[in-house]
Amino acid sequence: MSEGVHLKVTSSGASAIDAYFEYRNIVGDDDDGILFTPKEYEAYKKKVLPMRMKNRMYVSWSNPTGLDCKLIGPETMCFCQHRYKGHRTDFTESVSESSEIQCKVKSCKCSGFKFVPKNGNQFLRCHCKHLVTEHQVSGPYPCGRCKCREFDSSFRCGCGYLINEHKLIIETREQRAERGHPVANYETPYQAMGGLTGLSSLIDGYMRLDDSGIGKPPVSYLEASQPSTSYSPLQITSNRTAPGRSHPSTKQGTSSQNHSP
Repeated sequence: MSEGVHLKVTSSGASAIDAYFEYRNIVGDDDDGILFTPKEYEAYKKKVLPMRMKNRMYVSWSNPTGLDCKLIGPETMCFCQHRYKGHRTDFTESVSESSEIQCKVKSCKCSGFKFVPKNGNQFLRCHCKHLVTEHQVSGPYPCGRCKCREFDSSFRCGCGYLINEHKLIIETREQRAERGHPVANYETPYQAMGGLTGLSSLIDGYMRLDDSGIGKPPVSYLEASQPSTSYSPLQITSNRTAPGRSHPSTKQGTSSQNHSP
């Protein structure tokens, strides 16, 4: 077994590493791979930071009930397979349409940021049986391998709704607060933060159930009876975690296992 590599960094070296990560979080790929000079860096910050502080776009992928199933952040992938931070996110005026969040990769024909979840780490397939990556990157996202005219999938989000029943919401700080959803304590200077307000924002909405999303569903929803064909992870989670409550399968007469000798 090979020995691990241990790097020792002086205090000045550690400060330089911190400064680089700060730079990269602020600039992203806007320097085209060539580091700004100190003068260029200061000019860049003077230009974009006021826009980020004033016109930050809170972006979320939400289901029909208003649950933020996915809070979009800098590393979130678009249908075009470029990350959110690779799209235009700095504006002098507020925007509300995804078509305005254009991809900055010159050769990309993306028609605006569009989030598509994955099935684990696998790309989703359309009803035509071809993957997301085999469809064109501009709406309505026709297939490049068959006559399919639009990407569509029967995949269900963890919340129980189909992905095409979700919508991308782009809103200002004031609009999001008015909806009763959390906002950052202060606006960060970092690029493309979208809807992220903390570490728990990285968790899918149906598992989050706290102040980083819409919040815990009311008890009336969790305890409501559901048709046998419905799928509600929220109720499953509630039954498993709520104190003083037993799982339905453990009640007398409903156990699926036979414990008789």
